[in-house]
Amino acid sequence: MTDFNASLPFNDLPELPPPLEQIETTEILKRCIEARVALAELKQAAELIPNSSVLVNALPLLEARASSEIENIVTTTDKLFEFADIAEDRADGATKEALRYRTALYEGTKMVQRRMLTTDMAIQICSTIKGMELDIRAESGTTLKNRMTGEVIYTPPEGQKLLISKLDNWAAFMCEATAIDPLVRMAIQHYQFEAIHPFVDGNGRTGRILNILFLVDQGLLDSPILYLSRYIIQNKAAYYRLLQAVTKEQDWASWILFILDGVEETCKWTTDKIKSIRELMEHTAGFVQGRLPKTYSWELVALLFKQPYCRIGNIVDAGIAKRQTASVYLKQLCDIGVLREVKSGRETLFVHPKYIELLTGEENVWIYYAGVETDNAASEND
Repeated sequence: MTDFNASLPFNDLPELPPPLEQIETTEILKRCIEARVALAELKQAAELIPNSSVLVNALPLLEARASSEIENIVTTTDKLFEFADIAEDRADGATKEALRYRTALYEGTKMVQRRMLTTDMAIQICSTIKGMELDIRAESGTTLKNRMTGEVIYTPPEGQKLLISKLDNWAAFMCEATAIDPLVRMAIQHYQFEAIHPFVDGNGRTGRILNILFLVDQGLLDSPILYLSRYIIQNKAAYYRLLQAVTKEQDWASWILFILDGVEETCKWTTDKIKSIRELMEHTAGFVQGRLPKTYSWELVALLFKQPYCRIGNIVDAGIAKRQTASVYLKQLCDIGVLREVKSGRETLFVHPKYIELLTGEENVWIYYAGVETDNAASEND
């Protein structure tokens, strides 16, 4: 697009769909098949976890941390788990905002299971992320700048009426363009939403939540467990460069292939992560049962994965034990090396180090509990 001027509002942003010859190339259709296979394998791996709430608690938090980091809102996975199931008042600002992202992802998943993706849903998601009521941007003067140089790289469309019209077209495309592969539609709608830039703030995070919700809406995922922001962080320069290439050159193919690569790679990595989580759960259950047979229950072990920053109240609320007994259980689990007791202000937390290390590590590996390898070797020699 030779007449594109980054300093002028892009009110001529083309409506969807793009020309089919730009979005249904042989390479794109081939990569769609490969990405769909990876998504199916991820979906199957998630079904094999004995307690699905383990994944639904953990993976959206990883997505929340990474998606927030893309916008330079930096917190840690440890902080997110520490404050995930209590009032967020004691958390720092970045952690609160990332936790609101997780809440928006949860609420959006519930909404999309009942109705189609709409502009109103996007407004609700962004409002949850920002912790305030928002509406479609009405004021002018919004620009996107290079953080290093201050150069204006894009000026989104202006005028609330125009933005609403473009969002109506965006929502209709997602729901009605069913002849186009859903993964291609996801890539296209993500570009369009970011180009419309309908809110004063929170557009990127809202758009990345909408990606996951669209996959749930299309039946390609059952729950929001695709950790796609990890791929975007690892390829951040390419992500922004290819978004701009669609705007300036209508290079849809490169953008769509980038997203398809991201879906496939992320699915494979997340599938491996889920497999390792399942193995660590089984190993932990066997270890606790062997060392603490009177304390062991599957429900207790599952809770340590659902709440890797565990409180006595978590065990009581789960109906596993009363408060005094719950305290004894947690102390015993510390004694055998499964948990580690830490202080957070006046509060005592019981952290599951091996699980936290597995969740936060790039390599999907874990290590036996102390003494287990020795036990296994001894049994093999008997």
